Amino acid sequence: MKMFRKLSLTTMTALALSAGAVHAAGAEAEITNYDFPFEGPFGSFDTNQLQRGLKVYTQICSACHGMEYVAFRTLSDEHGPALPEDQMRAYAENFEIFDPALDDGLGDYRPATPADHYPESSLANAPDLSLMAKSRAGFHGPYGTGISQFINGMGGAEYIASLMTGYHEEPECALEMDVPMDGYYNVAFANGGFPDECKDEHGHYTVPGSWISMAPPLYGDDIDFDDGTEATLEQSAKDVAAFLMWTAEPKMMARKQAGLTGVVFLSLLAALLYLTNKKLWAPHKKRVEDE
Repeated sequence: MKMFRKLSLTTMTALALSAGAVHAAGAEAEITNYDFPFEGPFGSFDTNQLQRGLKVYTQICSACHGMEYVAFRTLSDEHGPALPEDQMRAYAENFEIFDPALDDGLGDYRPATPADHYPESSLANAPDLSLMAKSRAGFHGPYGTGISQFINGMGGAEYIASLMTGYHEEPECALEMDVPMDGYYNVAFANGGFPDECKDEHGHYTVPGSWISMAPPLYGDDIDFDDGTEATLEQSAKDVAAFLMWTAEPKMMARKQAGLTGVVFLSLLAALLYLTNKKLWAPHKKRVEDE
């Protein structure tokens, strides 16, 4: 995990097109409604998937993007990647942390320990990924043309996975330009540059997406997964998206368990209140009926 590939990344703000994609409400963008194991009230994180996503982040994304709100020790969490402690410690040592207390107070770099957090992003225009899955909404709604957030949630993981797979050849309208557009065409990225040649007489986009300056981060077969899973483009994108969902909400399983426990107790309480009410008012009801 000491190998990092440098990419000219800028922003993690794209959506993508693939089978089953749907239009996001209010945006010239397309997003794939992927199925993730943690979705739904009874869903949970897949440990193997989180470990694969950790590897994708480490070997691809961490070259530019940091996760300064994630501590290395959390990689051993039962509901997270669940790395054995010795592996977690060895993994942390691959990162260097600046310690201002070293070198007589002048500061110096040292290998990271479990108590340290991931380094911050190495590029000023590369956003931190710690909370990315919660800060981006892939779905819009609750009703209208977009997928309902009420049913599917915000869709942050779908947003990230779609970002990884959303790069396509430029549309024909863009080929008519004298000066090519800067960046890469992404059918789902709604906030980038867009040529007038790809707009109709009313200024509406004739093709989805826009141009983004971030190069495609994944191509498929970039990584050898330890569990033997084939590292296709879509698989790698989904795995790193799931991992970033966990970094954004590491206590999701505890929250779901607490919610389900609350529902059970509230249902039991409602039943007891109903029976109590019937017992208290039964004599009065009978007397009224007799009269």
